[in-house]
Amino acid sequence: MQSLFPMAVFALASSWPPGPNNIMLTASGVNFGFTRSVPHIAGVIVGYGMVLLAAGSGLGVLFQTYPGIQLALKIVGAAYMIWLAWKVANARPAQSGGAQRPEPLSFLQAAAFQWVNPKGVVTALSAAAIFVRPSTVALDLSVMVPIFLGATFVSVLFWTGFGSLLSDALQNPLYARIFNVTMAILIVASIAPMVL
Repeated sequence: MQSLFPMAVFALASSWPPGPNNIMLTASGVNFGFTRSVPHIAGVIVGYGMVLLAAGSGLGVLFQTYPGIQLALKIVGAAYMIWLAWKVANARPAQSGGAQRPEPLSFLQAAAFQWVNPKGVVTALSAAAIFVRPSTVALDLSVMVPIFLGATFVSVLFWTGFGSLLSDALQNPLYARIFNVTMAILIVASIAPMVL
């Protein structure tokens, strides 16, 4: 299949830059450590796999036919991302005490987020438009989905591990607060392409 190399390049180029998932997983690595972030990682992988399958099975056509569905997803997505940004901004590092410390994103929260993640949905729709042919949908998806999930898996492991490594340097409450607020601002800023 001649499209494997371009597909792999597209998958890597879209999964490695810091988008909403990578920003949140970096913050999760800092605030909760790698191990406690594993459900979040798994939710990203499973949820994004479902989005890729849906995109390849005609989600773009559904959005064209019923634009209100896409608008509703944008509104829900923006609201959810603002809530996630608030959660990140108020997180405390893994070693800090306190009975009411926020928890990392759960598997289900991370999986559900993939459906309203603007970068992920646009990437999945673009990939499906480029790499899935109407005559060979099942075959093309059986190649595209594992390639994109492999790239996503390596990316989210890297960003979570990077955050976990930063954790020691951010044990100072002031530094941790600056980091978390910066991550929250980046999450909110990533909403702009979705609503513009």
